[in-house]
Amino acid sequence: MLALVYNRNMATYDRSEVITSGSRDEAVVADFLRGVYGWMCGGLAITAATAWIVGNSPSIQTAIFTNRLLFWAIIIAQFGIVITLSARVNKLAASTASALFIAYSALTGVTLSFVLLLYTGESIASTFVICAGMFGALALYGTTTKRNLSGFGQFMFMGLIGLVIASLVGLFWQNDGLQFMISFIGVIVFAGLTVWDAQRLKGLAFATNTGGTSSVTIVGALALYLDFINLFLFLLRFLGGRRR
Repeated sequence: MLALVYNRNMATYDRSEVITSGSRDEAVVADFLRGVYGWMCGGLAITAATAWIVGNSPSIQTAIFTNRLLFWAIIIAQFGIVITLSARVNKLAASTASALFIAYSALTGVTLSFVLLLYTGESIASTFVICAGMFGALALYGTTTKRNLSGFGQFMFMGLIGLVIASLVGLFWQNDGLQFMISFIGVIVFAGLTVWDAQRLKGLAFATNTGGTSSVTIVGALALYLDFINLFLFLLRFLGGRRR
């Protein structure tokens, strides 16, 4: 269920109009997007490094995965960080939001380290390349399209709710057909949410006028970061990555 930790707080800044080239200052939008994607990539790098360290350290694995209290404390901390960033984005200082995002990225690396234990390095690497290419194409489309995707995004969000329910059922009913459908739907849902979030980021650009990194930048980065992580995990399941 960690794959479904998801942040929808960008709705706080949702606007009926979508910023398009020529209607607003393109330099402001470009600067904001550079910050968002920069933080997103930084978060993914932290997650990957942390997962690799934990996945290659039997002592750390034993300390975490045999201690239920510690394991659940990590999961609760992840939820707490997302909720804090979502609820207090207007009040958090940029430095605090940045620290929380870095902490969340590291904690996610810890909880996702099991992927390194379940799947071969070849499967993880090939899926990551596919996910990166897919994510890049989807984000580019969402950023450049002039179509208003608000209705499409709301539909994808409803799909996300259904996916959460199906995943809960899948925890208790281990059926191969159900698991395949969950993986397939997960790929579709997070592909759609990636496009939606990428478009909505343009509307966030003018929510911060201070320049540089702000709490709004971090929230935007977190949304895309979660899109990528979830898309990667569902792709790995859908493509049937080779297990160790």
